[in-house]
Amino acid sequence: MHPKASGAGEESEGPSPNAPHAAEALLADLLSNTADLVSFYDRDFRLTHYAARLKGMYGGAVVQGAAIWEIYPGFLDSSCRDEFLRVFQGGSPASIDLPRASGEAPRSVFVFGTANGVGIIESREHAGRSAAEEQEHVVLLHQATHDVLTGLQNRRRFGERLQQALAAVGGSKPKAALLQIDLDDFKTVNDTLGHGAGDALLQLAAGRIRDALQDGESAYRYAGDEFAVIQLGKEQPVEAERLAGSLVNAFKDPFVIDGIPVFVGSSIGIAFGPDHGTDGEQLMKAADIALYAAKTDGRGCARTFNRSMLLLLEQRENLRRSLRTALERGELYLDYQPLVRPPSSVVGFEALLRWRHPEVGIIPPSVFIPIAEADGLMDEIGRWVLEQACRQALTWPPSLTVAVNLSPAQFLSGSLTDTVAQIVDEVGIRAERIELEITETVLLEKTIDNIDTLNTLNVLGIRISLDDFGTYYSSLSYLKNFPFDTLKIDQYFIADLETDLKSQTIVRSIINLAHGLGISVTAEGVETSAQARWLINESCDCLQGNFLGRPLGAEATSDFIRRSPPKVVRAMEGSNRAL
Repeated sequence: MHPKASGAGEESEGPSPNAPHAAEALLADLLSNTADLVSFYDRDFRLTHYAARLKGMYGGAVVQGAAIWEIYPGFLDSSCRDEFLRVFQGGSPASIDLPRASGEAPRSVFVFGTANGVGIIESREHAGRSAAEEQEHVVLLHQATHDVLTGLQNRRRFGERLQQALAAVGGSKPKAALLQIDLDDFKTVNDTLGHGAGDALLQLAAGRIRDALQDGESAYRYAGDEFAVIQLGKEQPVEAERLAGSLVNAFKDPFVIDGIPVFVGSSIGIAFGPDHGTDGEQLMKAADIALYAAKTDGRGCARTFNRSMLLLLEQRENLRRSLRTALERGELYLDYQPLVRPPSSVVGFEALLRWRHPEVGIIPPSVFIPIAEADGLMDEIGRWVLEQACRQALTWPPSLTVAVNLSPAQFLSGSLTDTVAQIVDEVGIRAERIELEITETVLLEKTIDNIDTLNTLNVLGIRISLDDFGTYYSSLSYLKNFPFDTLKIDQYFIADLETDLKSQTIVRSIINLAHGLGISVTAEGVETSAQARWLINESCDCLQGNFLGRPLGAEATSDFIRRSPPKVVRAMEGSNRAL
């Protein structure tokens, strides 16, 4: 599983990291040595924990997963069934006299509700103990197997039940299904609303999971914002897919926390035993791989494990290992795409990071940059990119700029301004020749820190560009609060600019808005002369795209600078000829 940074993580299951283990040891000790006939049952009326003495009393009937009426058939009798169900459904604890056969000694049981079922103490020698004393006696037993925050069964109980489920399947018996559930964007809630809101969200999420369950399905809080459901005795895969669909839909409605609607979806990975694993660890790995696929496919969905997922994961892990040494082996390099100001000026280049793997070949940035971000490599790689781009810019005429993309991970590292200042000094380039491009995702967290960082870069003389404008949140408050020099219109709006009136209206509005704020505009993804002409007519300041110039190696940039006239001139003349 992938651990989450959360104030509502595993620590909430006890007062200290050692508390769950201590409680489990104490539970085992009490159940082994208590003179009481103690037992616990889940919401499927199945036995989960029991005292050693209960086994001695009832023999073979006492096994994990046994139905409550196999041990206490008296609960099937109408005289005590209703009272038992009242407690089971949330009523107050009660002492129930069990029906007895002729000549059998009187028996009574103390029944009390738990978060996921009921606990029972059969009173024989201790019949005089009060209800309050009985309940106090078993509180610790229950806490050791349940999550304090959500009331769901905890990680230890999950491990036990998963092994029991796998032991019970095989042959003609229905498969056991494991559903791993992860909350989408939970960290954002914790970071923006606080840990108290995170705890409240976990409790509400547990409630929605519990409400979606049917007979033969039990839920667990595995860790942090990760939950699991074990499904037994069902037709598969149809029933697991049905449940997963219900859970995904259950998370589409907002959670209301302190009057604030919070949208948090769920991603689910499904695996079946014994097909995908014959022990708990194997099945959990398969479900986790399927969960990763659900996250990769856009979140808010469910995916069932298949072998191709494992192959893709193995390939990704191989890339991860290779990426850690790619920089020192000289496998990373930069291409440069021209930035052209109409009618004929090359004003600079954007540096584009590339990776030439010795065995795989060219690997797209969309594949390896997320890996670098997740593995904490972007600070080192980002520094190298900026330094290389600045050194290359020194070989160009001094009027040309170089634009460098910053990843959110690099921007939020806390050392960006120091890194930029050091490189400017070491390379000896004028700061105003550097343009750093960020996306709107950078601005979603730590707003005050972002303002300070951008203002510091601005003071240094660095130009700041907002990349891919219009494709994320596009809050106008960004343009008011942050010192941007350039807006880059995403190629999504440029692609159909010749024929789509909506795209034309959006692009025209962005240009007018930016100019009204004193911000320059660059259009990305210009692929045709018609697109170039339209943008020039609308006073777009700068154009970038394959029509004007494809990404070039460092050596080829000087040749491109010497060429004239640039293609944009011929675009204005209506020509569509190639360079």
